Amino acid sequence: MGVTCVSQMPVAEGKSVQQTVELLTRKLEMLGAEKQGTFCVDCETYHTAASTLGSQGQTGKLMYVMHNSEYPLSCFALFENGPCLTADTNFDVLMVKLKGFFQSAKASKIETRGTRYQYCDFLVKVGTVTMGPSARGISVEVEYGPCVVASDCWSLLLEFLQSFLGSHTPGAPAVFGNRHDAVYGPADTMVQYMELFNKIRKQQQVPVAGIR
Repeated sequence: MGVTCVSQMPVAEGKSVQQTVELLTRKLEMLGAEKQGTFCVDCETYHTAASTLGSQGQTGKLMYVMHNSEYPLSCFALFENGPCLTADTNFDVLMVKLKGFFQSAKASKIETRGTRYQYCDFLVKVGTVTMGPSARGISVEVEYGPCVVASDCWSLLLEFLQSFLGSHTPGAPAVFGNRHDAVYGPADTMVQYMELFNKIRKQQQVPVAGIR
């Protein structure tokens, strides 16, 4: 994989989420991008079980268990303000056994699904973010395949993003600064999706059990 930027696209004025997605995909197709299947990224939130907390007003920690269709044999566990653990898909079974320590937050599942597009060296994924049956927002992921160091290709990524996002082009993801000249990996993409999902949750002001 290459270097990836994940961002949120605002819903166009007077349009629905689905209509805005269609506008974006039409722009990509006009640029010459070709459809390359579909994708899905999902995230479920777990919080520290009450039984494991001390009696001195400790607050529980959050853990986000995520999956990405690009990596069907992997599961990602991201801790709040902490590391990202990459494991195989049996990690989901392990979480059931750890219910005495981590409990799934009610109504916390959030996911994005959509179409993959290939344009030269860029892989673009435009997705509809949903919680339950409701569409909550739009995700845009752009990957530049030939490069693995973010600082070496951000200007190229930015130029391409501007070509179809216009004034909604994002700034450099925070994870780029953290990685500096290090090799970019799948966990860096999952951190960006976690941040995007949390941002959308807050925008919708949907209460999620266990989140403080």
